[in-house]
Amino acid sequence: MQVISTVSELRIRLGNERAIAFVPTMGNLHEGHLNLMRLARELGDCVAASIFVNPLQFGPSEDFDKYPRTLEADCAKLQGLADVVFAPSINEMYPAQQTVFVEPPPVANELCGATRPGHFRGMATVVLKLLNIVQPQVALFGKKDYQQLHIIRQMVAQLDLPVRIVGGETLRATDGLALSSRNQYLSDAERGEAIFLYQMLQGLRQNILQGERDFERLQQQAVEALIARGWLVDYVAVRNQSDLQRASPVQGGLAQRELVIMAAARLGNTRLLDNIEVCLID
Repeated sequence: MQVISTVSELRIRLGNERAIAFVPTMGNLHEGHLNLMRLARELGDCVAASIFVNPLQFGPSEDFDKYPRTLEADCAKLQGLADVVFAPSINEMYPAQQTVFVEPPPVANELCGATRPGHFRGMATVVLKLLNIVQPQVALFGKKDYQQLHIIRQMVAQLDLPVRIVGGETLRATDGLALSSRNQYLSDAERGEAIFLYQMLQGLRQNILQGERDFERLQQQAVEALIARGWLVDYVAVRNQSDLQRASPVQGGLAQRELVIMAAARLGNTRLLDNIEVCLID
């Protein structure tokens, strides 16, 4: 496995590869990332990963400075899974002040975008840069960041990028908590409480499968339940999988049959994100 820190060296290394599968990360790798790497091995002859904490997607009061940087440990975990690891510095990725950005679709201003203005603009910009640098045939992203995955798919489709985007299923701890690099911020007591977010999503999914269609009421009940347990809630939302627009009941059923329930909430100083898909059948 090669660890490369410059764009020029990476392009030389990958120049003759014709089946690259790419997994972009911000490091501090956990089993969810490694599962994406294993899937990448099934989809490409050369597997590349990137480790880069992107300053453009952090707001001024967010955790950019304290975001864990564990390059040595990450590379040890990638041994046998990746052929190439791209680990650039900020100056390598942004040798001059970035003044050209990707403008994401309007949905980027909703859900996570409502409380993290500019986040998806910075995320889409760095992903486009990485895709241009690596030139993969396949790129893999986790479904835990459902809105991010949707925006990346929109960017790739509308800008005609020659890459297939694959979403990897969310990996969970044995008690159901979605694996995340930020889980390590949780205290022991908070870690015990954190599983309630997924339990709440499972409850909403069951209500919808049983025929409940008053999504506004379901969302409000979920928010109130979280608040009652000490959470600070950003949102709980029932959306269409295809476009992330609000799910709309129509006479006799639903406008769309494939839904996703999304939630983001803070427990102490840690912001947790999760979702669960709901596929309805007649």
